[in-house]
Amino acid sequence: MQYQKYLRLLAKEYPTARLARGEIIRLAALRELPKGTEYFFSDLHGEAGAFIHLLRSASGNIRTKIRELYQNTLTEESQNRLANLIYDPPRILQIMRKSDRLTQEWIRITITRLTSLLQYISSKYPQAIVREHMPAEYVNVLYELLYSSAEGQSKHDYVNTIVQFVIDTDASEDFIAAICGMIQRICVNNLHIIGDIYDRGPGPHRIMEELIDFDRVDIQWGNHDVVWMGAASGSLACMANVLRVGISYNTFDCLEEGYGINLRQLSTFAAEVYGDDPCERFMPKLLDENIYSFVDEQLTAKMHKAISIIQFKLEGQLLDRNPEFAMDDRNVLKKVDFEKGVYVVDGVEHPMLDTNFPTVDPKDPLRLTDAEQELMHAIDASFRHSEPLQRHINFFYSHGGTYKIVNGNLLFHGCIPMSEDGEFQECIINGRAYAGKALLDQINLITQRAFFSATESEQPSYAADFMWYLWCGPRSPMFGKSKMATFEGFFVDNKELRKEKMNDYYRLSEDQGICDKIFREFGMDPDISHIINGHVPVKIKDGETPVKANGKLFVIDGGISKAYQPRTGIAGYTMIFNSHHLALAEHTSFDQIENDDGSYTPKIQIVVPMPRRLKIADIDLGDELEEKINDLRALIDAYRNGVLKERITDS
Repeated sequence: MQYQKYLRLLAKEYPTARLARGEIIRLAALRELPKGTEYFFSDLHGEAGAFIHLLRSASGNIRTKIRELYQNTLTEESQNRLANLIYDPPRILQIMRKSDRLTQEWIRITITRLTSLLQYISSKYPQAIVREHMPAEYVNVLYELLYSSAEGQSKHDYVNTIVQFVIDTDASEDFIAAICGMIQRICVNNLHIIGDIYDRGPGPHRIMEELIDFDRVDIQWGNHDVVWMGAASGSLACMANVLRVGISYNTFDCLEEGYGINLRQLSTFAAEVYGDDPCERFMPKLLDENIYSFVDEQLTAKMHKAISIIQFKLEGQLLDRNPEFAMDDRNVLKKVDFEKGVYVVDGVEHPMLDTNFPTVDPKDPLRLTDAEQELMHAIDASFRHSEPLQRHINFFYSHGGTYKIVNGNLLFHGCIPMSEDGEFQECIINGRAYAGKALLDQINLITQRAFFSATESEQPSYAADFMWYLWCGPRSPMFGKSKMATFEGFFVDNKELRKEKMNDYYRLSEDQGICDKIFREFGMDPDISHIINGHVPVKIKDGETPVKANGKLFVIDGGISKAYQPRTGIAGYTMIFNSHHLALAEHTSFDQIENDDGSYTPKIQIVVPMPRRLKIADIDLGDELEEKINDLRALIDAYRNGVLKERITDS
């Protein structure tokens, strides 16, 4: 009965057997097409300039296609100029306009070259698929340029007539930009972001706008993402962490201009409370300059300390009301002997590097002062009422999750928590233990409750508190470390106390047997599956490799963030999965990416060659199409057997 109901719904779209047969033919033909190209990025950390360039250039692949097509007809310089135009048409067109080089001849030549390149790149797709990528306002014009049946001089004259019409209607710049955008989109079939879009770099809000404009994207959440998700859901502890990290990396443009978080009250509070405190331990990392929101370095340090102390208080309160998190060792202010100026761990006293705590009551160290409460009330309002932040986080939920299985690849950001003996480690959520796949599935549910059931209540919800746990809890799959030693880094000069022990997954997963165990846990075939994750920067300069477990595991956090590049020695990875191979693009120079003259191409390493060229029939989409073909066959049988009646219309 349920299937008949489904067939009746399907019959509304295909009211006759003839229409159903036509759709079967179309879907069967699609299954024979080459697989589209997937791009995988991880740990973007706000580096909008580099990421947007890599996305729009298809990680240098567009430049490769230009070379293949024009190597015998255009100089390297001309090829570079064409590439730059495709990557950033508004900027290049403005330069051409200001220099009086935007002539009719240049426009005509450029449209012709772009059209030829688009034909070359899209040749593996049927016309119907290419048409779907065309901007609506230029569908007919582009279709004629690409697929005109005229030949020789007739076609040349026909194309010139179309281009002249574009020029005469003052549409040339918009038309050129539209072709460039189409080239970008058709080169990247699917985009996978494996966590940590936020923090450290200046432009996560710009990255989010770029992703929202890209219609075929999914995100696997990292711990730097879930802390922003928690902040947008009303967790004060998450808000304090977001501000602390943002201020420590001097990303005021993102906080204030990007998301409209009002920091004036925090700056006033910090200046008053820590006016005589040099806050030497809290000086910011100046990796990027702010364009709109300049804050004096000394005041930044005071703001950094102010919000850090508030964070430690809020985290302590959160841990007191959530004993099941089993993180009492991170209730750090309770471990300070303020009279002696020492930090006490397991009975051992460690001298403090900074003993100025003007807002902390030693008898009640977790209590916010009245001024701190008022400050957090204002910050809470900023986060909850930030339209771009709420819109971006909503996109995280609609296009993201804790993991994704796609075309034989298991994507997740950090780890599947494991114990030393290789068993899946349990995490307690609302009194119940979860491990392995069940843990990640349950996290998907509780994060939904945190955001979509958020209220203005002063009493934090368990779900909102758990968002903070995902940020820094020892059994969080997004974090996967024993602790986040922020307090020790500021206040204690002891390397042992600052150590953050990685979950055993990171050691064990380099063994292919453990990877196979994970594949079986997620219902995947160990013989053909791969894990792709990030979170831990691969230190190429120290001899590390992103390819692990005999090719079953790929760690693609290579340092696109400026903060990590001194440790990794490179500027990040893009993993590329096309119909021929699974490959790693190693980006060797951040500056070259950011300041590309159109010549940039990364170092490509093919890590898994395909035994034959993959078709859509070989991937998940092929299975979906096959399922629909079977449903349409059942619909035709229902028409033939009289179970359903065809609806014949004049049209």
